[in-house]
Amino acid sequence: MNTVEKYNNIEDELPNLLKVLKEAIQSDFLDIKLVDNSCDKYKSECSRCIVMEGAKYVVFSPYVKKEDHKYEQFIFLDETGKTLCHAGGKDFELYGMLKPCINLEITEEYRLSNEI
Repeated sequence: MNTVEKYNNIEDELPNLLKVLKEAIQSDFLDIKLVDNSCDKYKSECSRCIVMEGAKYVVFSPYVKKEDHKYEQFIFLDETGKTLCHAGGKDFELYGMLKPCINLEITEEYRLSNEI
């Protein structure tokens, strides 16, 4: 887990993000990605879980191994960071429906601390 904050503008972009999620994302314990709302997989999942409709972001652990994916939990957020729903890896896969969060600015300190 990283002690350097990852994003400069996370509070501006996601004002309704729960404090615990913000801290976990900022410390690199959890990751956040944009949901590709135009992909067929997302549309299919929305038909199964109507609460997921309108999700712009998903929060997940980048450290879960592929063989343990069925135990993972995903948190779907709206455009303000408000939690819409949770989905489990047992019934759901994110592969093919994520994009980088280009609207979140990575801090220079984080960038420097992750250079090899």
